[in-house]
Amino acid sequence: MPTSRPRLRAGSLAALLTVAAVCAGDAVARVFPFGPHTRSVNDLGNQFVPFHARLWDLLHQNADGGLLLNWSSGYGTSFLPDLGTYLTSPFALLVGVFPRDRIDLAVYVVTLLKMASAAALMTLFLLTLRGGRWWAAGALGASYALCGWSVAEASYNPMWLDGLVALPLLCLVAEWARTGKHRIAGPLLVAVVWAANFYTAYMATLGAALVLAVRLFTGRDDLRAVVRGLVRAVCTVGVGVGLSAPVLLPVYLGTKHAYPGWDRAFAPAAWPDVLARLLPATYSFFTPALFLGTGTLLLACALAFQRSVPGRERWAWAGLVAGVALSMQWEPTHLLWHAFATPNGSPYRQTFVLAGLVVIAAWVSVSYGWPERRALLGGGAVLVLLAAGAGFSDLVTGWTYPLFGVGLVAAVCALVLVGRGRRLAALAAVLLIGAQAGQAAASTAYFDRERLNRLDDYAPWGERQRTQAAVVADADGWPDYRTDPGREQTTANDPLLVGGQGGAYYSSHTPDVLTRTMRALGGGWTSNGRAVQSLDNPVTDAVFSVGARVRGPRDPHQGAGHTGMGGTDDRPVTVSRAEVPPLVTVRRTGGPVPYGRSPFRNQERLLGSRVYTVPATALRTADGGAVTDKGAYDYRVGRGAYTLTAACPAGTEAYLWAPDMFGRARLGDGPEVEFKGQLPARRAAMHHLGTVGKDGNARVTLAPVRAGTVPHEAIGCLDRTRLSSAVAGLKRTGASAVHVTAHGVRAELPPGTTGTVVIAAPRIAGWSCQGRPADSYLGLVATPAPADGTAVDCTFRPPGLRAGALAGAGALAVLVLGGAALTYRRRRGEGAGQPGPDRAQRHAGTPQPVDA
Repeated sequence: MPTSRPRLRAGSLAALLTVAAVCAGDAVARVFPFGPHTRSVNDLGNQFVPFHARLWDLLHQNADGGLLLNWSSGYGTSFLPDLGTYLTSPFALLVGVFPRDRIDLAVYVVTLLKMASAAALMTLFLLTLRGGRWWAAGALGASYALCGWSVAEASYNPMWLDGLVALPLLCLVAEWARTGKHRIAGPLLVAVVWAANFYTAYMATLGAALVLAVRLFTGRDDLRAVVRGLVRAVCTVGVGVGLSAPVLLPVYLGTKHAYPGWDRAFAPAAWPDVLARLLPATYSFFTPALFLGTGTLLLACALAFQRSVPGRERWAWAGLVAGVALSMQWEPTHLLWHAFATPNGSPYRQTFVLAGLVVIAAWVSVSYGWPERRALLGGGAVLVLLAAGAGFSDLVTGWTYPLFGVGLVAAVCALVLVGRGRRLAALAAVLLIGAQAGQAAASTAYFDRERLNRLDDYAPWGERQRTQAAVVADADGWPDYRTDPGREQTTANDPLLVGGQGGAYYSSHTPDVLTRTMRALGGGWTSNGRAVQSLDNPVTDAVFSVGARVRGPRDPHQGAGHTGMGGTDDRPVTVSRAEVPPLVTVRRTGGPVPYGRSPFRNQERLLGSRVYTVPATALRTADGGAVTDKGAYDYRVGRGAYTLTAACPAGTEAYLWAPDMFGRARLGDGPEVEFKGQLPARRAAMHHLGTVGKDGNARVTLAPVRAGTVPHEAIGCLDRTRLSSAVAGLKRTGASAVHVTAHGVRAELPPGTTGTVVIAAPRIAGWSCQGRPADSYLGLVATPAPADGTAVDCTFRPPGLRAGALAGAGALAVLVLGGAALTYRRRRGEGAGQPGPDRAQRHAGTPQPVDA
C-alpha cells in the first residue's frame, strides 16, 4: 500500500509528541516518576492505583477473592463492576509485567500508552478522512491527545482515557460501516471499547455518530448507499455492544445498587470561563477543559473562511463544532451526553468529543490546501475575539496570554511559510509542531501544579506502603479472621494496595447497603458516601471478625495544606490482636430490632449484646455559656473551644461520635484526636478517646475549626468485660469451620444448630444461600439455619452476569452467522466473476493519497 509508510510516520510522530510533552510537563512539575508527587483526586489519593494492584494480584493468583467477589475491600464487595469500570482496557493488563511495588509506575506507563494510542489513532482517522501532509496530521493527532481534558482531568482517571482512544477508533469503524469494509473487525472493536469503559464509550459513540452523519451529508453517495451505510453502522454498534454485555450489564446494575453519592444539579459554566479553557495555563474543575493548542484552534477557525473547501463541507463541520459546543451548556443535551444523569464531579466529561471534532475541522481545513490570506485573517480574527472574551474570566493567569501569543505567532508564521519551498516548509513544520508541544508541556506542568495546590498531595509507593504491606502479611490469618490495614489510610482503597481484608472501600459502585450499614455503626466516609473508611472500633471488629488491626502514623502527605490541621505524627506501625468470632456466626431465632439513630445502640443490635453505657451529655462554651441546639438531636458548634461532659462507669472506654465536627477532641489530659466531618461530603468516624477515670467523669474538650454539629448522645462508654463475654458466646455457637472461595462461603456448623446464620459481609445484591436469595440481618448476609443444622453454602453472582452472558452469546452467534454469510456471498461472487461486497463498496471510501 503506497500510503502506509507516511501513515506510520504520522502516527509515530503523534505518539512521540504526546509522550514527550506529557513527560516534560510532569518533569517540570516534579510529578511522579520525575518527582515526589502523584496526580491526585480530591481526598481520595490516586485511588485507581490500588485497583491496578488488585488486577496484578489476580494475574499472579495472589488475591483474596476473584473476578466476581472482592474479599479485600468493604468487608466483601462485588468486583466484576469495578473490573468493568476501571480495569477491562487491554492496556491495563500491562501492569502484570511490572513488579508489584512499582504498580504506580505501571499505571503511569499505561496512562502514557493510552494517550499515545489516542494520538496515533486520531492521526490514522484524519488521513483516512482525507489525504494531506503526514506531519500536519501527526501534529493534529497529538493536539487531540494533549487536549486540556486529557492532561488536566483524564490523566489521573486512567479509565477516562479509554474514551480518548475510543473516539477516533469508533470514527474509523463508522467509516468502515459507511464504505462496507471490515464488517467483522468493526463489531469486535466496538465491543472492546464498550467493555473497556462504557461511560466514555457511550459519549465516543455519540461523537462518532455525529461524524458519520456529516460524512453522509457531505458525501456523494446516493440515497440507497446512505441508507445501507446507516444500517451497517447501527448493526455494527448493536452487535458490538451485545458482545460487551457480560461486562456491561453487571457494570450498569452495579451503578443502580451503588450509594448515590454526590447529587448536584447541572449549572452551565460562564461563557468567559468556557473561552478561557480554550487557552493554555487555565484550570477549573467545573468548566470544560478545551485547550488544544493555538495552531489547531487557528486552523479550525479558518475553516469557515477557506474557499478551497467545498461549501457543504465547510459549513457542516463548522456547524457541528458549534452545535456540540452549545450542547454542553444546555441541560437537556448535557443530560443526553451523560446518559441522563449529571455525574459526580466534573459535569463536562464529554469535552474530549468536542476536542476531537475541533481537530477534525482543523484537518478538513488544511487537507484542502493551506489556508490562504483571507482564511488566515478571518480565522485569526475569530481566535483573537475568543481570546479577548476569555479576558473577562478569573481563570486567566499570568502565563495564559504570553503562551497564547507565542503559539499564535508561531502558527501564523508556519502557515505563511509552508507553501514557499521545501526548506521553508520544513521550518514551518518545526514551528507548528514545536509550538504545539511547548504549549502542551507548559500547560501540563501548570495543571499538575494546580492540582497539587488545590487538592491533596500523595506520595508514590515508598517506605510507608512497604512497611504496611509487610506488617499486614505477617498478621494475615484469613479466613480465620480479618486483618484490617488501618484507619490511617494513604488511599481510599488501602486494602487493595497493601493487603488485608478491611472495611475501607472507594468506587463508583460502592454498595448502598455498605455505606448505610457503616453509617449506622458510626463509620466515616468521604466523597459523599462513596469512599467508606475503616472503623477502628472493638465492637465492629468483633462483628466483622477483624482479629488483627494495623495502626500507624498519619500519612505525612495529607493534612496541613488542605485541612487546617497539620502536625507531625511519629507513631510506629503496630498490630493489635483480639479474640473475635468466626466469619460466620449464628443468632437466635427472631428478627433483630432495626437500626436507630445511636451508633452505639446499633452496634449492640448487630453484636447481640449490651456493651455500652450511653450517658446524657452537656456541652458548654469555653467561658461556660450554654450552647444552642440545631434540631432535636444535635448541638450547634462553631470555630472555638467547647467542653462536653458526661458520667460513665469508672474504667470504661470513652468513644466520641461527632460525624459533622471538623476539628480536634481530647479526653481530659489524653492525646488529641482529629475529626474531619463536614456533612454530607465528609462524615467523621466514631473515635476512641481514652479510659474514664475512677471518678467516672468524662470531660471532653472540643476544638472545632469549622461550623458543624455535635450529637446530644455523642459519648459511648464501652465495657470490655461485657464485650469479651459477647464474643465468647458468638464463638461458642458460631461456625466450626469456614471455607472461603472466589465466589462464596461454605460454613460447617455445630450439630443441631438453629436460628439465623449470619455472614460478616454486607448483603449486597447477588448473594444466595441454600439455593435461594440470601436474607439481610441488619445489612449483613443471612439465611435460616438448615434443617439438618450441619452446613451452609452461600454463593455470590453479580446481578446481570447471566443475562449479560446470554446477550453476549446471542451477539456472538449473530457475528459468526453474519461472517459466514459474507464469506459465502464473496465466494459465490468470485465464482461468478463479480467483486465481493467489500470490493464493490470500496470506491466510496478510497482516501486521497497521503503526501510525503
